[in-house]
This record gives sequence, structure tokens and C-alpha cells, in this order.
Amino acid sequence: MLQGFKRHPYIPNSEPSVEAAMLKELGLSSLEELHAEVPEEIKLNDSMNLPPAFASEMELKKHVSGLLRKNANCDDNLNFLGAGCWQHYVPAVCDEINGRGEFLTAYGGESYNDFGRFQSLFEYESLVAELVDMEVVNVPTFDWSQAAATALRMAGRINGRKRLLVPATLDPQKLMVLKNYCQPRHQVEQVAYQKDSGLMDLGDLKSKLGQDVAAVYFENPSYLGFIETQAEEIAALAHASGAEVVVGVDPISLGVLAPPVRYGADIVCGELQPLGMHMSYGGGLAGFIATMDDPKYVMEYPSRLFGICPTAVPGEYGFGDVAYDRTSFGHHRHEAKEYVGTQAALWGITAGVYLALMGPDGMREVGQTIMQNSRYAAQLLGKIPGIMANRFGSAFFKEFIVDFSATGKTVREVNQALLGDGIFGGLDLSGCFPELGQSALYCVTEVHSEKDLHRLADAIRRIAG
Repeated sequence: MLQGFKRHPYIPNSEPSVEAAMLKELGLSSLEELHAEVPEEIKLNDSMNLPPAFASEMELKKHVSGLLRKNANCDDNLNFLGAGCWQHYVPAVCDEINGRGEFLTAYGGESYNDFGRFQSLFEYESLVAELVDMEVVNVPTFDWSQAAATALRMAGRINGRKRLLVPATLDPQKLMVLKNYCQPRHQVEQVAYQKDSGLMDLGDLKSKLGQDVAAVYFENPSYLGFIETQAEEIAALAHASGAEVVVGVDPISLGVLAPPVRYGADIVCGELQPLGMHMSYGGGLAGFIATMDDPKYVMEYPSRLFGICPTAVPGEYGFGDVAYDRTSFGHHRHEAKEYVGTQAALWGITAGVYLALMGPDGMREVGQTIMQNSRYAAQLLGKIPGIMANRFGSAFFKEFIVDFSATGKTVREVNQALLGDGIFGGLDLSGCFPELGQSALYCVTEVHSEKDLHRLADAIRRIAG
């Protein structure tokens, strides 16, 4: 099938003489012999239905550019989608630094081939630790979902318990990740929420707590945007039963909200994407985990941790792995607590750049701007007949629920009409949270101007009418 195959610029070792030399070394006469053990009935013994090859790189580039132009993006449209990947302003320096070759390509390896990456990750960990008011932060995981799942498994290893309690307001996709990652070792159960406020139902929490609960997990701000004002009570109830308290947080909120450790969190996790990362088909995402510097917690991290230490030269310091044997790199993989593969270290460096640039005052300013913009948006939408903005009526950060039920229109219809105006409406919640009716989750950040918010309100007023 591959006989007579000619050299190709995008396929290594496709030059016929190179191919022949490789086959000779292997003692084979054809490429097909490499797959002799594959049964004939599952082989594709026909030509693939592919279009003709492009004659040049220029033609290929034109073709791909044409495909990309079919995408509707947030540069050409006004965006109010969030729900886990949010539109924030990305300072130019973030792209400048994470595009440098010594960071962009040197994602793995050891100290002997490090060109500043270890120190950069140590600085990132230190900055995030200061932001969340804790002492130890890991090299990023793939995303918040994995960070939460790993944090919960850490809790289970610490106390040897099996049940995990999470709020019913959790992102349904994150819930699937938690179940997939934690089961069958752990059982994930949902705690009901108060239908009028979104806050956790403490009565239901009390009924489900017991000596077999490893951890209680909740998010602040929540997936649905509201701030869990009962956080201290939740933590106290969990601790009274011997459970760990794991809190997920949007780090960009911490310029204006208290860090979770202040209200009882033992392990904190969250999503780094708001800290200098562009949205890109759901990315770039990177999760973080933070704890205090207690061996009980530190030795349960499966991911890499970087520390600082003196060298043989007085006054000189180096940066390297801490307790490397914890990881699946430093331990026998089949005996490791969890497997850790290629991570999102580049995004950790990016988050470090963002935090170093912003500083405490900058984080406070961006947090205040987000709160002001989002509240102004909710006020504008709440004045439209038939629209219930901030459906829960609770304090919220960045995201809030808009209920269209009284207009007689579905969220799908509203979003389709908004798209015609060049606006991405909020995430449709009617499928995952049917009890909320025809509601959508709207996201407003520092990138939205007063003009943008009035444009949204005018469009919805016309559509709702």
C-alpha cells in the first residue's frame, strides 16, 4: 500500500533511500511488514478519501486562513460568555515573555538543561502563594477541573476516607471530571442548594456529613457567580466531622475577596486562565493547588514543586525540585500516588508575569472594576420588562444569572438573535439547571465598557419586546 511512496516535506524520513536503509537495518523488505501482526480485516486496504495535495505552502496557508475566517471570535464580536474560560485583558508583556524560546520550548527536563525556567516557576509559585495567603503552590495542572480532582484525592489520602461532598451548583462538566478522576476510590455526592439564593443548603450538608467524608468542596465565587457567604459555617461543619475543606477560587477575585484560607480552607485550587492567558478554543487553561507548608499536605502533591536553596558558592542560590520522589517521575510509576505527565508550566510562567506586573494595587483595581462593571450590567438588564437579572439576588463576582422565562422566549432564541447583532449571549443553563427556567449565565469583566453594556441592554430590550 505504501510502496512507491515518495519524499514529502512534512513527513520525516520519507526520502526513499533513507526508508530503504531503515528497513534494511530492521531486516524488513517493506513498510507493511511493520504491521504484519495487525489482522487483515481491520486494515484499511484502500486509498484514503483525501483531496488533492496542495502544490505549495502558499496555497496551503491560503486554504487554512480561509477556514479560520469562518470562526466567530471575540475580537469581532461582543462577548458575554464565561463559565470557566473568561475574557480578560492580556497585557502585552505576558505574550512577550511566554513566547521566548527558553520558556516556550523548555517545558520539561532537569536543572542541567534549565535556562531560567525553574526560577520562573518558583517565582510564579511564590506570587500565587502570596495571592492566596498560603505557603506551597504546585506547577500547574491541566486545568481547574484536574486541580480540584487532585486536591480531593489528596484529601482522601490524608484521612483515608471515601466520600466527597460537592455543591449541586457545580459546573456539570467539572462534576464529570471529578467523578471520572476520583471514582472508584471515592464516591462523589452533591449537596443541595437554596433555590432562592444559590447558597449551599446547610441542612442537607449536615445530613450528609459523617466519619466517612474525606472532604467538602465548594467554590467561591461559585460556578453560577454568586459568593458563598456561608463559607465559614461550611468549613466549621466539615472540620467538626474530621473532613478536609477544599475550596476552588477564581484568582482574579482575590484583589477584592478574602482568600479561602481566611474562612477555613485546608487546600485551595483554581484556574489560572484569568491571569494573562488568552481564550483559545476553551484554553489556555491551567489549574493550581495551594496548601500550607505542612508535610501532611506537601507529601500528597503528585505534581512538581520548585524550591530555592543555597549553592556551594556563598551568596548564590539555585532552584530545583522539592521532594521529587512524590512524583511519578521520581518514583516507580505503578506505585506513584497519581500519574503526572506534561503539564501547563508555560501558563504558570505567564501567570507569574501577570501577577508581578499587576501587584497588589493592580489586582485590587481590576477586581473592583469587574465588580462595578458586572453590577452595572445587572442593573441595566434588570430594568428591561420581563427580564430578571441576578436571579438569585445574592452578592456575585463577574458572573450572574439572567432569567428570560417571563419574556416567553428561550435562551436559545435570545442568543440566536444576539448573534445577529454581533453579540455572544450568556451560557444557556436551561439544560443543566432546568429548575432555573430559561436562564443564562452572563459574564462581565474589565474588558467591557459602558458602551458595550448599553449595547447589550438595548439589543435584549428589542429582542425581549
